[in-house]
Amino acid sequence: MADEMVRKAQQFINGAYAGKLGIDRIPETGVTGWSMMFALTRALQYELGITSLSDTFGPTTLSTLTSKYPSLNSGTVPSQNFAKIIQSALYCKGYDGGDIDGTYNSRVVASVTQLKQNMGVDFAYPGGNLVPKVFKGLLNMDAYVTVNGGSETIRAVQRWLNGSYVNRRDFFIIPADGNHSRDVAKSMLFAVQYELGMADGTANGVFGPGTQSGLKSHTVATGDSNTFVKLFSAAMVLNQRPVDFVSTFTSGLASAVSTFQSFAKLPVTGTGNFSTWASLLVSYGDQSRNGEACDGVTLITTARAATLKAQGIKYVGRYLTQPDPTPPDDLKHKEIQPGELQTIAANGLRCFPIYQTYGREADGFTYPLGRAAGQAAINAALDHGFKAGTRIFWAVDFDALDEEVTSNVLPHFKGIADAVADDGNRFEIGVYGPRNVCIRTAEAGHSTASFVCDMSSGFSGNFGYPLPSDWAYDQIVTRTVGSGDGSINIDINIASGRDTGQGSFNPPRTPLPDTSLDSDLVTAMRTDVGKYMESIGFPNDGGLRSHTHEECFRRVVLEWDSVTTLLAYRYKMRKALIQTTAYWEMRHIDAVDLSVDQAVSTAFNTTGLFKDSSTGIAQIFGNTALLAWNHAVRKGYVEGAIRGDSDEDKYNIWDDCRYDEQFAMSTVPLIHMWNADGAPGNVIEEEPLRPMRLDYTESEIFQILRRYQGSADSEATPHAKQRTALYQIMEKYNSIARNN
Repeated sequence: MADEMVRKAQQFINGAYAGKLGIDRIPETGVTGWSMMFALTRALQYELGITSLSDTFGPTTLSTLTSKYPSLNSGTVPSQNFAKIIQSALYCKGYDGGDIDGTYNSRVVASVTQLKQNMGVDFAYPGGNLVPKVFKGLLNMDAYVTVNGGSETIRAVQRWLNGSYVNRRDFFIIPADGNHSRDVAKSMLFAVQYELGMADGTANGVFGPGTQSGLKSHTVATGDSNTFVKLFSAAMVLNQRPVDFVSTFTSGLASAVSTFQSFAKLPVTGTGNFSTWASLLVSYGDQSRNGEACDGVTLITTARAATLKAQGIKYVGRYLTQPDPTPPDDLKHKEIQPGELQTIAANGLRCFPIYQTYGREADGFTYPLGRAAGQAAINAALDHGFKAGTRIFWAVDFDALDEEVTSNVLPHFKGIADAVADDGNRFEIGVYGPRNVCIRTAEAGHSTASFVCDMSSGFSGNFGYPLPSDWAYDQIVTRTVGSGDGSINIDINIASGRDTGQGSFNPPRTPLPDTSLDSDLVTAMRTDVGKYMESIGFPNDGGLRSHTHEECFRRVVLEWDSVTTLLAYRYKMRKALIQTTAYWEMRHIDAVDLSVDQAVSTAFNTTGLFKDSSTGIAQIFGNTALLAWNHAVRKGYVEGAIRGDSDEDKYNIWDDCRYDEQFAMSTVPLIHMWNADGAPGNVIEEEPLRPMRLDYTESEIFQILRRYQGSADSEATPHAKQRTALYQIMEKYNSIARNN
C-alpha cells in the first residue's frame, strides 16, 4: 500500500540528488523498496563527501560516518538535507519522521528511541541520538518488529544478540523480525566466538578450527547457568525446537535436546555437547561423524563395496544418467554402470537413485523441464532395473534463493509429480537440495523425503534453515576411504531411516532398437501426450491451431508408425525423436501458416521466384530439406543424386514436404542427422555432436530437438525445453514396446 510520506521522501531524493554522482531518479510510488534504500544510502554518501557512491552501506560509509558524526542529534546534524535523509529513512521503515522539513525534531528523537528499542540496542545506545550502526540498520529492508508470522521467541534471541554484541567491531545489527535467516545464523557464530574470548579481527562468523576447539570444552548440561547456556538455548530456538530462550539448563531443555539429538541421529545425551552445538550452528554439523550412507560418482566394484561395508555404509547413492556425452575421466562412471547394481546387492549394500542433469541455475527448472526430468528418471530407473516403490531423488544442485524456489523449483517439481502420477506412481519422489528447497518442496506436496546438501553450508538455502522434518539423507563431508583397489572418494551422508534404497533389482533393460507400437499402449500414450500438451497450453480440441491432438496423434504416431519404426532402425536413432518433432510441429500449425504456404505457392507459380516457408506435417523449410537430403546423400545415409539449389529445386522439395506426408516424415530424421553433424552449409553451422546413436544422452537429445527449430538464441531453446518432456513421454511408450 502506498504511503504519502514515503512518496514525499522519494520526491525529496529525486529533487535533491537525481543526476548527482550517478544517483538515478527513483519511481515516486509511495512504496518502500530496495531502490529507495539504495538511493538513501547514496544520498548519505554524497552528504559525507564520498565521491565513489555505492548501493552498499559498507566499511567506507561506516568509517566516514563514525569519524565525522559519531552521534547525530539536533545539535550535530550537519545540514537540512542530512536531516531529511534521516526523516525519509524513518518513514521508509514505518516510523514517524516528522514533516521531512530538515530538522532533527522531537518526533525524530522519539522514533529513533523506539527504533533502538525494537532493535534491542537501547541499553547499548540510550537516548534519541542516531549512531552509525543504527543508521546502517535504518538504511536496509530489515524489520525490527515481528513480521510474516515470526516468532516472539526468535525475536527475543535477535534483540538479545543485538544488544549484547553491537559494540563489537564486526557485529552489525540484525533483523528483529522473529524469523531465522542467514544474517542471524552468522551473528550466532560471532556471539559464540566472542564468548570464547576471540578478539575483534579473529572472530569472523565462520565455524572454523578455533571455534570448534573452543566449543569442545564448553559442553552445557542440566543445572548449568551461564551465557553459553543462553547461546545454546538460542541455537535451539533458531532451529525451531520447542524450548524457551533461557540462561539456565533445565530438565525441560535437556528433554528437548534429547529429542533433537534423536531426530538428527546424534548420540542421545541430553547435553549440549560439541556434536549438538555443531548441528545447531552449521548445516553440516560435526564432520567427524560416520554415516551409514554415501553418494558418489565412482563405480562400485567388489573391492570398493568391501571398503564401504567396513566403513559402516549401508546405503549408496548413484546417478541414473550422465548428461555429458564426453565426461572427464573423474565423471566417466557417474551413471550407474552395467552390472554395478548387482555388485551392490551381492555385497549386502542398498542403492538409492539420484537424477541430475546440469541444473546449476534457476532457468534450468521449469514445469516442462520437470515433466521431462520426471519421465526421464523413470525411464532410466526402469532401464537400470529399479523396482516399483523405489524413491528417486531429483537434484536441485544450486543455491536457489527463496524467490527462485517459488518461481522455478516448485513448478519444476509439480512437473515431476505430474509425470510420476501419469506413470501410475510407480516411484516415490525425493528431492536433493538445500534445506529451504527441501522444506518448501515437501510443504507443496511434491516430495516425500529429502536428501539435504548440508555440505554446502554457505548456500543461502542452508544457512539459517532447520534440518527438514522429512530428511532421509544428510550430506556432511567428502572423504576418500579405503586403499588400493578398494579406495573410493565419497560424500558421507547421515541416514535417518526414512529411505533405505533398494537391495534387489530387476534385470537391466538392454538398449534395443525400436519396434512397432503395441496396440494395447495406444490409449495410454494418446492420453499421456494429450495431458502434457494441455498442461503447457495446447487444448486437445486444437484451440486456435488448425489440428486437434487426436488428429496429430493419429497421423504422426499411428498412421506412420511402420515408417518411423523403419527410419529409426535404419538411422540408429530413437523413434521418439521423429515422433516428437513431427507431432510438435503439426500441433503448431495455424491459419497463418496455411495462408503463407498458399502465398509461397502462388508467387512461385506466377513469377518463378521462391520465398521459403516452413510447410507440411513437419513444418520443414525447402532450403532445410534440400541441405539435409544432399548431406544425407554425401554421407551415404541415403542413396540418390545431389539436388540442385535453384529456386525451382527448392520449390519442388518444399512442395513434396507440403503434400507428401511420407516424404516429410522421411525428411525429419535426415534433418536430425544433418543437425547432429553441425548442419553443414546452413547459414548458422553448429558444433557437431556424436554421430546419431541409440544411447544419446539427454543433452544430445535436447540439442537435436532444439536444432530442428532454430538457433540457440531464438525461441527454439524454450520450445526445446517443452519438447524434451514430450520426447520423454514418447520414449516411455516406445521403450515399453521394444522391451516387451
